[in-house]
Amino acid sequence: MMAAALGKNLVTLVKGAGAPLWQPTCARALSLTAARNVPEAPPARADSTFKVTMVPGDGVGPELMTAVKEVFKAAKVPVEFEEFGHLREAGDVPVEFEEFHLSEVQNMASAEQLDDLLTSMKTNRVAIKGKIHTPMEFKGELASYEMRLRRKLDLFANVVHVKSLPGYSTRHNNLDMVVIREQTEGEYSSLEHESVNGVVECLKIITRDKSRRIAKFAFDYATKNGRNKVTAVHKANIMKLADGLFLQSCAEVAELYPKIKYENIIIDNCCMQLVQNPYQFDVLVMPNLYGNIIDNLAAGLVGGAGVVPGESYSAEYAVFETGARHPFAQAVGRNIANPTAMLLSSANMLRHLNLKYHSNMVSEAVKRVIKQGKVKTRDLGGYATTTDYVRAVVSNLRHRPTY
Repeated sequence: MMAAALGKNLVTLVKGAGAPLWQPTCARALSLTAARNVPEAPPARADSTFKVTMVPGDGVGPELMTAVKEVFKAAKVPVEFEEFGHLREAGDVPVEFEEFHLSEVQNMASAEQLDDLLTSMKTNRVAIKGKIHTPMEFKGELASYEMRLRRKLDLFANVVHVKSLPGYSTRHNNLDMVVIREQTEGEYSSLEHESVNGVVECLKIITRDKSRRIAKFAFDYATKNGRNKVTAVHKANIMKLADGLFLQSCAEVAELYPKIKYENIIIDNCCMQLVQNPYQFDVLVMPNLYGNIIDNLAAGLVGGAGVVPGESYSAEYAVFETGARHPFAQAVGRNIANPTAMLLSSANMLRHLNLKYHSNMVSEAVKRVIKQGKVKTRDLGGYATTTDYVRAVVSNLRHRPTY
């Protein structure tokens, strides 16, 4: 029965009702090819519960993870339904978290702790994490624990869907674009040395294989999600060899996707165009450092670091996090952090696990709170606390989600 579990439809048995409340949902895990480079969801355990690795991180990360756990606990399916061949009572989101605390700034980071975390993530294959703050002081290791984590899991693709939230007005409304960032090489290669006293050389690594891989990921993403254009962001006019190779790789991959329009733009011009007319962009693909800049700039267009979700993929693993990575350390303990981004990321995680009903329940509850405009955290121009916001989301979970 367990072997066929993910191949069955989830069908609700509503007592005394003529039509099911839970619409049949395909729970089949997609293959890597069918999912367009996105790893397939891991199988559920015998009790139909998914184990997910949770890394709270630094700053307000632990508070945001508490918000996720509270919303998941309240997001109950309102009826009984048949799952995996037996009747399951209505209950919490079927996710069990394995929590690991890793922090360089709180002296909670070691090679052993990183190995334990990696073991959990490799076993569960899905994780949700906050920002692990990277100190600027050099303490003998150039690569931060955050970077080591990405390299060990080969989390090469970071995806940030920048979309306006109905009910919160900004200078540019109705935005809908995707920033895809290669995040295993580039300027983040941690190859620096002081050649002579007072002269530091920092190596930027660009390879054809990884450039083509992220380009293919971007075009596959555009194809799967009905996007029309992919724009490569670069600085090949100055870094003619490094960014030139990235640009050439993107152009070569673009030829394989004749139905997707392809353009390229220099990074500095891209920043200006994003501020002036962001509607011209659809899917943007770029090397590591440019992606870090564009992620944060684009998040600012729709409300800031607190409202944009993100996710990172390798061929086997998926990690869900906020789109703009900011620990917001100055807000720790003040109960003012905006949990929107982390809650939307958690909803994306549920969708990745084929828990579509729960995913829609959480995401629609969050968006309903934003649209109503009655409970707004400080970054959105209000005075609500994190607790107030979570309570508002929980109260909106009772609405039946749509598909």
